[in-house]
Amino acid sequence: MSASTYKVSGMTCSGCAGKVTAEIRKVAGVSSVDVDLATGQVTVTSDGPLDDEQIRNVVEEVGYEVVPA
Repeated sequence: MSASTYKVSGMTCSGCAGKVTAEIRKVAGVSSVDVDLATGQVTVTSDGPLDDEQIRNVVEEVGYEVVPA
């Protein structure tokens, strides 16, 4: 198991967090997604290493942006 944390810009409510979570969960190997709305941090736990670019792409598909932490 490995975990990666991303800072996502634009999430302001639980609906936003739900959209981001749902899309990230579709990525192969992802086992859990934890969103902290107060900080904008999204922690993704997976079975192996994640492709950061793929995570960025799925976040952007639902209208948000991964920004430097």
